[in-house]
Amino acid sequence: MSGQGKGRIMTHLVASFPSWEASLEVGRGLVDGGAAYLEVQFPFSDPTADGPHIQVACDEALAAGFTQERGFALVEALRARTDVPIAVMSYANPIFQNGVGRFVQRCRDAGAGAIIAPDLPPDYDEGLYAAGKAAGVAVIPVVVPSTLPERLRMVVTGADTDWVYAALRKGITGSYTEIGEDNLAFLRRIGELGGKPMAGFGIRSPEQVAALAPYVDYVVVGTWFVELLRRERGADPRTLMAEAMAKLSAQGS
Repeated sequence: MSGQGKGRIMTHLVASFPSWEASLEVGRGLVDGGAAYLEVQFPFSDPTADGPHIQVACDEALAAGFTQERGFALVEALRARTDVPIAVMSYANPIFQNGVGRFVQRCRDAGAGAIIAPDLPPDYDEGLYAAGKAAGVAVIPVVVPSTLPERLRMVVTGADTDWVYAALRKGITGSYTEIGEDNLAFLRRIGELGGKPMAGFGIRSPEQVAALAPYVDYVVVGTWFVELLRRERGADPRTLMAEAMAKLSAQGS
């Protein structure tokens, strides 16, 4: 097994949702509650891998005036307040907008150590992986259980980082994912190839975190937090996220 067996959680937040200031407090609250990694999504108008809650969050952030520079400012503000590693999650179009190299440099300068781009695989990446290597920023590939064995080997062994984002099922994020032998076998295959899996898509309970913990280095949780923020709009975001994070990791730690 590749994982640490500690139920470490990578949490996902949408930059500038519900506002820029609130998203900073969201990140701080997640760290307060025990998050081991922060994945900061830069909103995009066509987030193809995201379910309805994250789509709405992205739409609201964009309508309120989100820009890449606002996103990098959020990463900088989070970096100043925590030593927890930070990854920027973005789709291809925003990365290309002002140049791949510039995007990678801004991620590095803001304090992000990694980039996750679901629609830019290593062999169709428009130079992203090379730019990341040159800048010292890990570009983490994304794979799904239906990835053919030959391609899985290429992706895991060909990237310049051991980290692999393992989506536990095909489709979009959000709905509950049953943890069973099929997706656990998928995670074992990644580990056998030398990859360190971060596993997500549909993780919503402490029981799921505990089930995945022996097989992964990080359990990734995103929609559950965004849904909670949408439902509890009047709550203090830092306190809300800290309490939610602590609850989620209760059986996974």
